[in-house]
Amino acid sequence: MRLLHHERTTGVYRLRLETPSDLWRIARLVRPGELVGASTTRRDPEAPADVAGAERSRRRIYLVVRAEQVEFHGFSKHVRVTGPIVEGPFDIGRHHTLDLTEGDEVSVAKPELTAGERSVLDEGLAGSNEPTILVAAVDWGDASFVRLRGRAVEPVADLRRTISGKQYAGGQAEKDRATFVGEILDVLRREGPAANAIVIAGPGFLKEQISRRLAEAEPALAKKSRMFPTSESGRVGIDELLRSGRASEALRGSVAAEESEVVERLVRALAGGRRAAVGPREVAEAVEAGAVETLLVTDAILPEPAIAPILDQARSARLHVFVVREDGDAGRRLAGLGRIGAILRYDWISSSAATGSPGGPRAAPRSGA
Repeated sequence: MRLLHHERTTGVYRLRLETPSDLWRIARLVRPGELVGASTTRRDPEAPADVAGAERSRRRIYLVVRAEQVEFHGFSKHVRVTGPIVEGPFDIGRHHTLDLTEGDEVSVAKPELTAGERSVLDEGLAGSNEPTILVAAVDWGDASFVRLRGRAVEPVADLRRTISGKQYAGGQAEKDRATFVGEILDVLRREGPAANAIVIAGPGFLKEQISRRLAEAEPALAKKSRMFPTSESGRVGIDELLRSGRASEALRGSVAAEESEVVERLVRALAGGRRAAVGPREVAEAVEAGAVETLLVTDAILPEPAIAPILDQARSARLHVFVVREDGDAGRRLAGLGRIGAILRYDWISSSAATGSPGGPRAAPRSGA
């Protein structure tokens, strides 16, 4: 995301959406009632009356609408902002939908940013050069590939094959193995050149064989590849790798990987006793006490009035505020803990017996009793 202009007197931000993650960010920045402007197309009302409406020419114009509905479509990679037209060459007052995609410029009038919105905007402005990382989790007969770019985790391919008698050498088993290795290498050759880094993971020795074959056949791809162990292959293995933090250096710059890792840190801290806080009341107390290192909040809870003061105080204290997508695996885990949590800098116990959290398992009583 690139900030093209900020008009301080009106609070208008003009932004260029440069990555798929920026579409998610703009969908979280725009609130109902706010003015949103972008280049769009609309049927020309000055077209001859005898021309059918469906055939009337569409003009490219700049329109500003007052947002009533904001929809993020991650699968098709676009954002729809619907509302009445308030600025434009014609059709003032009529409804229109701005369809925003990667590469578009958009203006949003926000005289004041909430702490959560500021975190989303800052993340976008800092992540304009988000790397593309290809991750593969492989084992005999089971391999999955995903592409990480910022917040986006895009499925690339899933290979499920039956390997005949894989415990024995020779015959059909040898042919099945060679074919499967070839299929994996084909995916890496196809997707690898566009990636900044390639991560190959898995529980057995297949990842080593793939790495050796890659070094022999595609040395340019091998130079940007790394190997990491996981206990599972496929999508489960990829999730395990992202949560574990073992590949943090190779996955540096991927917000999706950081999202999984930081939620996993919260879960482990919670299981360990007194280095975590969950739920609005408990997190608010921890922020007030100065005990918080990192504050996590799901995007779904950002608009709630009770959350804004907590985030404002956290940002005033220059704490790390991390917004987590609730529709992802990490977000669903955080939602199960009350949608807001904090990793603490030191052992701390809430002063109130009731935490306000949904009652996740505790290693020690919070009341100190």
